[in-house]
Amino acid sequence: MGDPIAIDGADEDLALSKSEFLSQQEVLRRRSRRVKQLARLYKAHYWSLLEELKRKHKEYYWLYGKSPFKEDEKKNGEGNDGNELGFQLKCQISDCKEKAMALTRFCHKHILKDSNQTLYRSCNFPIKSGQICKKPILRSINPPHCPVHAQAAEKHLQRALKRAGLNVPSPSKLAPKLHVVVAEYVRQIQSKRRETQRKSVSKIKVEEKPTEVEYIPQTC
Repeated sequence: MGDPIAIDGADEDLALSKSEFLSQQEVLRRRSRRVKQLARLYKAHYWSLLEELKRKHKEYYWLYGKSPFKEDEKKNGEGNDGNELGFQLKCQISDCKEKAMALTRFCHKHILKDSNQTLYRSCNFPIKSGQICKKPILRSINPPHCPVHAQAAEKHLQRALKRAGLNVPSPSKLAPKLHVVVAEYVRQIQSKRRETQRKSVSKIKVEEKPTEVEYIPQTC
């Protein structure tokens, strides 16, 4: 815990504390003074947090990025598997020489070996021999395909649309906005209703067609 913060105008507040009633001007002046001091404290705290963030980012990049000194790279490659923070610098897969990702013991290629991670999942694009890709991708990617197989999936979709007789220039374009989709659905529904009304009207006209009555002259 640091030293207690001295309130601006504490002497004036002490003198006012002995008064039974305060005027509106005195109350507003005291509140304004405290709000201004609180704003200064928030600004100072913000800039101190920003400086701490810069320092931690520098440490992170130094550990997991590329060091500017070749000697450090050689030391890390000679079997330095940890650091003062307790993180692994080398992937725990025996034949892998890549650096481990932050807060884990595996590199990006083998991150799915970590049973505690929840950020990545495997690509489920089918490849030859009935197998799937299984390359690590972010869980937020949908459909769950790696960059290479995402392009292949778009090509397959475009071919399927062409076989179905739909002329779509590129399935990778952004989907239409909601109001466009709603307007198209309304148009289709209205066209179906008009077609149904035309059929029902034509059916009624056929049923209401007058039948010919044979005229029989009356005899005296």
